[in-house]
Amino acid sequence: MKKKALIIGNSDGIGLSITRELLKREWETVGISRSQSPIENSSYKHFVAEVQQDEYPEKLKSILQNEGPVDLCIYCTGIGELLDIAQMEKEIMVFEVNLIGIVKTASCVIPMMVRRGKGHFMGLSSVADQMLSSEAPSYHASKAGLSNYLEGLALALKPAGVNITNVRFGFIDTKMAKGDVKPFMMTVEKATQHLLLCIEKKPIRYTAPKIVIPLVKFRSLMLGLKVK
Repeated sequence: MKKKALIIGNSDGIGLSITRELLKREWETVGISRSQSPIENSSYKHFVAEVQQDEYPEKLKSILQNEGPVDLCIYCTGIGELLDIAQMEKEIMVFEVNLIGIVKTASCVIPMMVRRGKGHFMGLSSVADQMLSSEAPSYHASKAGLSNYLEGLALALKPAGVNITNVRFGFIDTKMAKGDVKPFMMTVEKATQHLLLCIEKKPIRYTAPKIVIPLVKFRSLMLGLKVK
């Protein structure tokens, strides 16, 4: 029997790439994104929905009822906006997509996994979750919330047989990568290989590239010194 995956946010970027890789490995795959998918495959079904919309949870529940339970769910949806203090409406959207959207998704997917006693839920966070930012505070704060939420869920769900993985990436060569300085930029293909490893190993926390870990800690330390 084929394994089934649900990928949220997969019309481009990492979501599209991991969807294609899972299909190559003969997973039945369901995708949800705000736009149509370029994928045409007999083992793939696509639905158009936006995670920030009020009707998203009910639509997701309907999809799961019709398509059946999933063995793997990856939340790839994310946005980042530079702060504009004259017009801050976009700050709300960042939290709705990056944080509230994954909570909505988890509330629909995880109870089904718990009832089956198995499943793997993954979310794409960022090393920005440990850094303060004056340029994009909503992005950094939403990723901090996402990481904290996922790792808390991991502890809570371990006895139930459900695995949770918080994937913390640095800069990836997608439309999300903004700003003039982008150290240790990864390709989408490389990021996808990291996700495949996470699917296999099921760690609670996975950071890539690992070289950014000491840099993030050093930057956080320096910011702390400045605040004092």
